[in-house]
Amino acid sequence: MPKDRSRRYHDRVARRYDAIYDDPYWAFHDELTWRLIKPHLPRDLSSACLDLGTGTGANVRYLTGCLPIRPEWLLVDDDPQLIEEASRNWASGLVRRVDLAEEIHSAALGIFAGRELVTASAPLDRVSDRPLRALADKCRQVSATVLFALTYDGEIRCVPEEPEDDAIRDLVNSHQRRDKGFGPALGPAAAGVAERCFADLGYHVEREATPWVLAPDKQGGVVAAAGGSSELQRQLIEGWAEAAADVAPEELPSIDRWRTRRLAHVTANRSRLTVGHADVAAWLPRRPT
Repeated sequence: MPKDRSRRYHDRVARRYDAIYDDPYWAFHDELTWRLIKPHLPRDLSSACLDLGTGTGANVRYLTGCLPIRPEWLLVDDDPQLIEEASRNWASGLVRRVDLAEEIHSAALGIFAGRELVTASAPLDRVSDRPLRALADKCRQVSATVLFALTYDGEIRCVPEEPEDDAIRDLVNSHQRRDKGFGPALGPAAAGVAERCFADLGYHVEREATPWVLAPDKQGGVVAAAGGSSELQRQLIEGWAEAAADVAPEELPSIDRWRTRRLAHVTANRSRLTVGHADVAAWLPRRPT
């Protein structure tokens, strides 16, 4: 599939991640990651923070409620439509369209200058090894604390099971490794590579598993703000089928049959999906005073 089409698919799927922030289930992740990183967060009201690949700004809206202060945010993305939406959603910070690949590889600090906290949600699996190492180096140059959330780790588990589940997962993971503007993407390996990149630069790094568990609506789980868990499940199943068909168009009849059966499970309110993700938090050890 052409690179531009692959990127458009990724950006469209990324919009579905926004629903996760509006659900009480997210308090679970709050406990997992924030208990580790809170002592290393900026505490000065003049602190400058940067959100990479901000999309619609959902990550910053969530983080604002967790930080002990209200710092100055810069939200950046390379998608003009997402930036326009983020500008509407986020009136108390700067929102800017930038070429992320250019900023990461530039010799100048650019958008990283003076940033004490660098965050991102779900963009790591779209980059390759080289830009991820360049990103880690930029963060190290400004001694920024880092929090990268919701990096897909390759796990998809479906209940009830269908015979094609494993094959569809493998095709989706193959799709995740395609070029999305930063070279061949790391896909499910991204969180592990990020952990090594920051550790190599002297960071203390913690990686936590933060899976989505989308249960039938009547059983709770992650419930999207618009339409409940069933709607988010439908969106994911349709997205996985689309990705699988892009990788293996000759398997389209089998993929369509899988999609039909999986959607029927959702309609019958018996579908449970687990989608593996990881959070990566990194900070520099404090120097003795």
